[in-house]
Formats: sequence, structure tokens, C-alpha cells
Amino acid sequence: MADDLQNRQPRDRQRIDIHEDWELRYWTKALGVTKEELADAVAAVGVQVDDVKRHLAGHSASARKARG
Repeated sequence: MADDLQNRQPRDRQRIDIHEDWELRYWTKALGVTKEELADAVAAVGVQVDDVKRHLAGHSASARKARG
């Protein structure tokens, strides 16, 4: 199915679909992460937005701690 160019937000705001380009753009911007970081988070914890947010928050805290 072709992307709907009128979509500005995901239909299901509780799940992340990284296989839809427009949704991938939406979530990377909304969460302030790269496509790779988002894909890694989804692979690690699944597609639930709250789980991905927690994972990303924990990951960034760990990265800050490792740097210094």
C-alpha cells in the first residue's frame, strides 16, 4: 500500500511501525533519535511507544555515564 502523504501522525499512537517511511520519520523526529537508534530500540523492546521511550531514556543515561 502506498504511503498516505496526508498522514502527519501515526494511526496507532501506542505502536511504532518502522516499516512505514512516514511513520519512521515521525517517530525519529518525535523522539529525537536516528533511524538506527529507533530500529535498535524496537528490536530490543518491541513496538510499544512507552517501552521504546524507556529504553531510549535508559540507553542515553548509560551513554552519558560512560562518557563521563
